Amino acid sequence: MSALIFDVDGTLADTETAHRAAFNAAFIEVGLDWYWSESLYTSLLDVAGGKERLQHYWNMVDPKKARESTVKTTIDALHAIKTRHYEAMVGGGKLSLRPGILRLIREAHAAQMPMAIATTTTPANIDALLRTSLGSDWRRLFVTVCDASTVKNKKPAPDVYLAALEALAQRATDCLAFEDSENGLRAARAAGIPTLIMPSAYTGRHQFNDALLVLPHLGDPDQPMRQHIPGADQRWVDLAALRRWHDGTLFEAA
Repeated sequence: MSALIFDVDGTLADTETAHRAAFNAAFIEVGLDWYWSESLYTSLLDVAGGKERLQHYWNMVDPKKARESTVKTTIDALHAIKTRHYEAMVGGGKLSLRPGILRLIREAHAAQMPMAIATTTTPANIDALLRTSLGSDWRRLFVTVCDASTVKNKKPAPDVYLAALEALAQRATDCLAFEDSENGLRAARAAGIPTLIMPSAYTGRHQFNDALLVLPHLGDPDQPMRQHIPGADQRWVDLAALRRWHDGTLFEAA
């Protein structure tokens, strides 16, 4: 194992509740009578990308209007408003990273292990989340940040992971991806990358049969997992445990 690649939404932090609230706030601001409940939003998460999600929903509720030539411009504007609401919600440390994420990133950085981000969210959303937890210069921790602007095809297509691998100059089987969703797992595995899954509240129903390991989170000394983790010396995940899991399955992933 020579590099780590992280998804963002649902993986680094449980962001989807904030995203849903931001979408609903945007709908109110522009006078739309739309409301995305938790159950509806859970199903909409099968569509990767916020703009794509808006288009998909519009096709559901008003397919005739969704085909009008002005729809793309409207969706772009609506998504920009949603992003503004999201940045306000997660800025200032209002949304913490999931247990073990900050510790593992610091441990990998100290060990000079290359890291990358591979996500389908927008650059503004990533910055809003990470600048508080990791500092305004958080990008220095990552060799590359591949996001919604990097590639055309979003997850479950492997494109964003392939872009991350190219920037890292690493073989897929020498990396480890961190994901929370079935689409994310499919994208990482299509790129040939062993993947650790940490389901979020919105993705617990997904299928993760091809995952290297499925854990509730990475754990921390002050927030350990309930049971001992095979291959770990304690009830939280560190680089040593990740190496044991990863290197023990390289022959299966090859």
